[in-house]
Amino acid sequence: MTELSVDQMTFEQAMKELEAVVGQLERGDVALDQSIALYERGAALKKRCEDELKRAEEKVAAITLDAGGQPTGTTPVEGQ
Repeated sequence: MTELSVDQMTFEQAMKELEAVVGQLERGDVALDQSIALYERGAALKKRCEDELKRAEEKVAAITLDAGGQPTGTTPVEGQ
């Protein structure tokens, strides 16, 4: 099975794999070298999830509301 590149994963894919990595590390039934590789993969997955959440928060923050509280559009977010 070929691992999907972390930067190509959706938030949901990265979160699901991160949960699996944490589960493996918590069980402690893997060799030291594999534990290190899992930890590194987990760190990359965590960063991916954080980046995706930040991007989503920025999109939500960019939504503008009219006087009645209804969305009227979005304000461009830097880098978009």
